[in-house]
Amino acid sequence: QVQLVESGGGSVQAGGSLRLSCAVSGYTYSKYCVGWFRQAPGREREGLAAIYIGGGGTYYADSVKGRFTISRDNTENTLYLQMNSLKPADTAMYYCAARIPPYGDGWWNKDAYSYWGQGTQVTVSS
Repeated sequence: QVQLVESGGGSVQAGGSLRLSCAVSGYTYSKYCVGWFRQAPGREREGLAAIYIGGGGTYYADSVKGRFTISRDNTENTLYLQMNSLKPADTAMYYCAARIPPYGDGWWNKDAYSYWGQGTQVTVSS
């Protein structure tokens, strides 16, 4: 059973940084994609970044490009989202999600992901 567990959320002032972690377990695939999403109250779940494991690259939404960085620790099978220069508009529940080939729709499409974590809250105050 594939499981994803997020951690690292919290409260921070505008301009600050947080690093979110996503621990992935139960995977037997050498190739897969992990994405980070967020959802604020009353808004659609938004794709922020994705990384293709076993081939491919990293991708970012325009709203976070240059501020957020997605990365992976190969030894621990953990994914990270480093978030810098945080803004109050970044306040949301953050989720990591995974999908396997064939990928089909774009990395930003939440409906293309089969596995989801429980989420971690990020609150940015002004």
